[in-house]
Amino acid sequence: MTTPKKPYVIVVGIDFSPIGNAALERGFELASAEADGEVHVVYVARGYGPLVHMDTGAELVTATMDEASQKLKVYVEEQLAKFVEKRAAKNLGTFSRAVTHIRLDAPAEAIAQLASDLEASLVVIGTHGRRGVRRLLLGSVAEGVVRLCPCATLVVRPPEAGPVAQIEPPCPECIRVRQETKGEDLWCPRHHEHHGRRHVYHYIGRMSGARESLPGLGSND
Repeated sequence: MTTPKKPYVIVVGIDFSPIGNAALERGFELASAEADGEVHVVYVARGYGPLVHMDTGAELVTATMDEASQKLKVYVEEQLAKFVEKRAAKNLGTFSRAVTHIRLDAPAEAIAQLASDLEASLVVIGTHGRRGVRRLLLGSVAEGVVRLCPCATLVVRPPEAGPVAQIEPPCPECIRVRQETKGEDLWCPRHHEHHGRRHVYHYIGRMSGARESLPGLGSND
């Protein structure tokens, strides 16, 4: 008897923020690339007795688990409808299904545990990219998920958030050099000198078909 093929499960942690929505859209995109992709969307609520608190960004909802679950379902349906409309405009397909989950726990542990429970192939989580005191005070759910998750984790940071502190944006001249040389050279003259002995790289030839000789290896030496 043939064993049914396991679906490609993507777990996405959301918090109703724009960054959470970016992670959700990325999860939808990745699932769409799989023939049997499905997205499991999880929101981790705070429990108070029989009720839970759910921060939707627009309001702080106090509800039963069933009520909170219904609110999450409606929200994800709205986000999925936007995604499907965008894909339809480009004549692209979508994935098999989406499932919503409400959990009560520390966020990182809850997301990682759901990934384990579902034998997920991938977890997608957003991050604000906070550093220093702000990160210490607020904690980093993304960092915890990466540390605890039993599968690959994709951390999404919206481009409009700008560069992370201490990380420079890409050099326009380096981009131009890569385009003009089709990747044969990675750095502009200034960054060749800047990298110096701290960065050494080599090209490995592309393999196509049967065994073939590799072209010469390039480097910054």
